Formats: sequence, structure tokens, C-alpha cells
Amino acid sequence: MILEKERKQVIEYSLKLLSEGLTNGTAGNVSIFNREKGLVAISPTGVNYSELTPEMISIVDLDKKLIEGLKPSSELEMHMILYRNREDVNAVIHTHPVYTTVLACLRQDLPAIDYMIAVTGATKVRCAEYASYGTKELAENAYKAMGSSLAVILANHGLTTAGKDIANAFNITVQVEYISNLYIKARNIGEPIILPDNEMNSMLERFKTYGQIKSIK
Repeated sequence: MILEKERKQVIEYSLKLLSEGLTNGTAGNVSIFNREKGLVAISPTGVNYSELTPEMISIVDLDKKLIEGLKPSSELEMHMILYRNREDVNAVIHTHPVYTTVLACLRQDLPAIDYMIAVTGATKVRCAEYASYGTKELAENAYKAMGSSLAVILANHGLTTAGKDIANAFNITVQVEYISNLYIKARNIGEPIILPDNEMNSMLERFKTYGQIKSIK
């Protein structure tokens, strides 16, 4: 079975999305790109995360040809456009977390009300223009709005994050949803204070090494 490690990680992080309340039912999708082999492991379409087995995980090449497993997620192109065009992305998570999806329904960006937004590599998370799910147009809109960052809100839909690995992409998903929660609740009380550009630019520099531990020889 090819990409056994990646298949198991797709299942592991799909279940994490459920346990953290970041998705429900069969909504959302998770993928990991093995650059050495040029293959992607992605969750299949229409299967409950709790029922997934490694054999079910879809293995596709960059041309979206199915190599092994079940039919891949309907959002396959949204993952592939990132793998084809960004060397810093090796994992993608698309999900429907409640608070970020509220902003998606308002078609609003998530501003820097908390310095942790710097984990996305940008000073805000932009909302992409609307397109129907599973379409090439949606993938292109998401890619354009994401730019060089690692997160994008999908209008009337949800959230997509990316990372150097699946743990990084998952952490970004968690942080964006947390900050969206803060932003919506703060707006219920008053007008949230947005951190200034000079502070956020400083945070972006500091976060380039955030959480990294140098190996001890």
C-alpha cells in the first residue's frame, strides 16, 4: 500500500477535526502531498470520518489521476492548485468551523485582533469570492485570495488552510477559528481594536521561527 504513513495521518487529522468541533458529518477534507513521489493522499468523498480505513484514502497524482483508494474529495482541485504552485505547502485542510463560517456568510475578512493570526503568514485572513463547491472556479478564487498566506475564508462556505506539514495546517485551522470566535464575540460588545501594521509585521518576523526547536547534537 503506497503512502501508508500519509493515509494514516489523513485519518488521524480528519478525526481531530471532528473531536475539536471543526467540522461535522462528512464535511471538509484533508490531504498530504508526498513531494518525493509526486503523489497526494486525500480523504475520499462522502465517507464519514469515523468509518475511514487506510485503504479507503484516495491516492492521486498532480494531474488528479486516481492511483489507489476511493473516489477523492469533490474539493480535490482546491488542494491540487496549491501543491502545483506553492513549494511551501505539503498539506491542506478544508473544513467548516462555525465562527469562521459565520464570517464566510458575511463575506468578511478576519482582521488582526489577536497577534496569533501571524501563524497564517499574513496580517489578516482574506475572504475569497464566492463560487460553487467542487468547481475549478472555487479553487482559483481560493488560491488568489490566499496569496502567499496559509489560510483563506471561502464565501458562504468555510475555511481552507495549508502548511509545511499536516500538523502545521491543523494548528492554523485551530487558531483561525479561535480568532474568528474572539472577533465575533468582541463585535457583539463593541468595536474590536485591530493591531497596527508595524506590530503585525514584527509578529510575522518573529513567527518565522515560532515553535521551532533546534536539534541538539
